[in-house]
Amino acid sequence: MKIAVIGATGFVGSAIVEELKQRGHQITGIARNTEKLPSAENITAVKADVNNEEELISAVEGHDTVISSYNAGWTNPNLYNDFLEGSKRIQSAVKKAGVQHLFVIGGAGSLHTATGEQFVDLPQFPAEWKPGALAARDYLNVIREEKDLKWTFLSPALEMHQGTSGERKGTYRKGNDAPVFDENNRSVISVEDMAIAIADEVEQKQHIQERFTVAY
Repeated sequence: MKIAVIGATGFVGSAIVEELKQRGHQITGIARNTEKLPSAENITAVKADVNNEEELISAVEGHDTVISSYNAGWTNPNLYNDFLEGSKRIQSAVKKAGVQHLFVIGGAGSLHTATGEQFVDLPQFPAEWKPGALAARDYLNVIREEKDLKWTFLSPALEMHQGTSGERKGTYRKGNDAPVFDENNRSVISVEDMAIAIADEVEQKQHIQERFTVAY
């Protein structure tokens, strides 16, 4: 497949690019700074800014799928608005470019607790993560209204810290709107195994017009 990855040099994006590279897909890595992209025959680097819709349209035209791992920056004081508007712009560009499938990596904060609340609304939810989690939750509500584009939204496990990098078990379990917990009551996954789940979904397309989540 020909797959464009937006945010290809970030923590999640770079893991996705590596997984797709190993599977032999043709990858277009889209980022503002493409120097961090690995060099490989099946990777093409394209500089584009999510604030420029025309650049995005040009970058994603002709692809089978666009994967958005766009992150407006955790220390960005305007994170909420930038993520929400950037995500909408990506969605619009994908539609205008005629790409059939958009895969969005969102946050875990919009997952539901056993009592039906969303984690981002709990008083103990970490304040430093809240703007990004609220933006991802609100964008999920936006894309759920999208009827013309085939989209998929992934909420990662509640725990997916950089410290889990390097752990590639090759396994994962899936859920829908509630977290998947292991035998220790933890919802956790490494970024490498989340990348496996993303690549599997892009190839198999089992969650069209749906949100799903993955964890061990």
